Amino acid sequence: MAFVKMRLVYAFILMMGVLCFYFSMETFEEPPLVLKKGHKKFLQLPDIDCKQKPPFLVLLVTSSHKQLAARMAIRKTWGRESEVRGQRVKTLFLLGASDSTDEMNSTAQEGKQHRDIIQKDFKDDYYNLTLKTLMGLEWVHHFCPQAAFVMKTDSDMFVNVGYLTDLLLKKNKTSRFFTGYIKSNDHPIRKKSSKWFVSKFEYPWDRYPPFCSGTGYVFSSDVASKVYNISESVPFLKLEDVFVGLCLAKLKIWPEELHTKPTFFPGGLSFSVCRFRKIVTCHSVTPQTLFSYWQALENSQKLNCPSV
Repeated sequence: MAFVKMRLVYAFILMMGVLCFYFSMETFEEPPLVLKKGHKKFLQLPDIDCKQKPPFLVLLVTSSHKQLAARMAIRKTWGRESEVRGQRVKTLFLLGASDSTDEMNSTAQEGKQHRDIIQKDFKDDYYNLTLKTLMGLEWVHHFCPQAAFVMKTDSDMFVNVGYLTDLLLKKNKTSRFFTGYIKSNDHPIRKKSSKWFVSKFEYPWDRYPPFCSGTGYVFSSDVASKVYNISESVPFLKLEDVFVGLCLAKLKIWPEELHTKPTFFPGGLSFSVCRFRKIVTCHSVTPQTLFSYWQALENSQKLNCPSV
């Protein structure tokens, strides 16, 4: 009888062990990554001497190997500006590495031609957007801390560099400054099918700290160094704008409005010349649309818009 009871006990323990293993495998997730400084080498660096000619504004544009048309459109429109309102401006593109030798060779040639690419040896995909953005901050930290302001934006954006420069000059805040389309009460998306899914293991809280939409945010260059330096102590998130917000919260730097009226439009905006003269960013703009917007703005410089 005792032998039978013992076998039952062992069977129960074995069954519980199997169940625990099953449920642990169902819910297991890899621990959050922690970023390490300098973990990848630069493959390309741009041709700019910030010590000799400090830029007022550096525009860092996240891009991918397949977005050549978008980069060319930016180079011929808002990214071509080298001086605005008497202030030096520089536009640079951020890329990772591709598995395709042809794409890598093509990008290398593009970099030699235009001298405006920052590239590191990590896989270039959406899930490494945080690494790509931090690469840009690292470049500012090491090579261009003399810049007054930095903007991070995407390759499907319209950016009104002139109006942004006007507002930054008027704001006249050159340290611990961060602005953009502020999201002050966003919560993590827990639906696994979502592109923006974040598990409770990665981020256990119900609300994000204030952050700015990754479609376009602007900051004083000291913030680039501060975020870069603190980034390795913040658990990694693929959501680059949220990750930067987590770094800012740890630094006790809070996003603030650039203007009393909305100027950043991450959801897109219907075009009119007068409207686009008074915005900083507009999202979801194709290369062809960007050319048409730019041409319309260039051809209507003498148009008087009503003041609101």
